[in-house]
Amino acid sequence: MPRYSRGFDTEAARDYLARKDRRLGAWMRRIGPIEPDPRWRARFDPVDALARAILYQQLSGKAAATITGRVEQAIGSKRLHFDTLARIDDAGLRACGVSGNKTLALRDLARREEAGEIPDLRRMSTMHDDEIVAALVPIRGIGRWTVEMMLMFRLGRPDVLPVDDLGIRKGAQAVDKAGAMPTPKALAARGERWGPYRTYASLYLWRIADQATAAKTPTPRSQG
Repeated sequence: MPRYSRGFDTEAARDYLARKDRRLGAWMRRIGPIEPDPRWRARFDPVDALARAILYQQLSGKAAATITGRVEQAIGSKRLHFDTLARIDDAGLRACGVSGNKTLALRDLARREEAGEIPDLRRMSTMHDDEIVAALVPIRGIGRWTVEMMLMFRLGRPDVLPVDDLGIRKGAQAVDKAGAMPTPKALAARGERWGPYRTYASLYLWRIADQATAAKTPTPRSQG
């Protein structure tokens, strides 16, 4: 059974992408090296991370942090799992500011964890990216984009291209000087040349989108 390492050689990725795609390579030289994410090699709790992803969806970071802090105080723990979430009823979650839909999502996550349906970090180390996506997207409130962010920023998987992400699509549009953003299907085809380092290409595409836009604020990433 193969084991997937966390993180990858970003220098090798940068050299490879610059050779494979001259247009992207020109942007990469302009932007400079992007450092590895420090979370790649840090241990984390997938269930807790998913619970927090649910709580943070469609909210500003400050508002989400406030609500999450209230939940932690109500359950007496900073660990969001089926056993700790069981300490608070739905009305209590609503009193903390958790919406009805997010309450249902947290309960579904907890139920699936208790049933053994959520792979832990050790199990994920033997699973292909697509297997992890397939295991987690059935959870209410967890879309493919959320799992892709976990794959990229927490598991350090090297070959993830979030084709539905608006920032990624805008970055690809700027690279190719196109009149419109590529469709997700077209972006997937365009990104074939970036494999096996599509994660690193994605990091640059987000930066490119930020630089290419005249807006004062960075291009927001899609939520899923």
